[in-house]
Amino acid sequence: MLAQASPWYAHALQRTAAGPAEPLAPPARMEWTTRPGIGPGAEILGPDLRRKRVVELGCGPGHNAACLATRHAAHVTGVDLVGLQVRRARSHYGRLNNLTFVAGHALHYLQAADEQFDAVYSVFGAIGLVAPELLLPAVANRLKPGCSLVFSVPHPQRGGRVPAADDRPRRDYVTLPDRTRLPVARWDFDACRWEKHLDRAGLWLASAQDFHDPRQGRWPTTLLITTRKL
Repeated sequence: MLAQASPWYAHALQRTAAGPAEPLAPPARMEWTTRPGIGPGAEILGPDLRRKRVVELGCGPGHNAACLATRHAAHVTGVDLVGLQVRRARSHYGRLNNLTFVAGHALHYLQAADEQFDAVYSVFGAIGLVAPELLLPAVANRLKPGCSLVFSVPHPQRGGRVPAADDRPRRDYVTLPDRTRLPVARWDFDACRWEKHLDRAGLWLASAQDFHDPRQGRWPTTLLITTRKL
């Protein structure tokens, strides 16, 4: 099963309708969780990102990609399924050097790429929304040996949920700016199940971290996973 375009298009459409996207200053810090300032920054992608080729799978409005391109001098490509999101990202940061935004499916982008990357990452993006048995091998094929895939996903125990008991996706919901909720399929795995899929793809699980957002109760809200290509 591949990521569904319609809920994400609806989300981007509402964001666009709220007002024009204007040029922004790149953020000073890369964020991985639901609460800014919690957790690590760009350092978990590698100790020195200067001139490194980095890809974001599901870049949204481009904030993290812009941070990496300007604050860390990486050459970053942000890929997003929704053209409206790419348009917003270009409006915010298209003037910056070392930064490209591409509209397309994450899996198709990786399959068509003809180069190797120094890091791949996803922040509540394509990983978890595209079948892992398809997407993770595609990531591994494009990563240089020893380099990192890092991704954050909604925590499988958020709100008191129970992690998936098998490899099938489960129904989840995207909340739009107007508070409408639209259904999506999500692979809602805990760290152990992610490790199984990563291992099959030739990726080594280096760490799995839980993060809480105090605004959303006592349950963890973000699962952050760092991997290396074997």
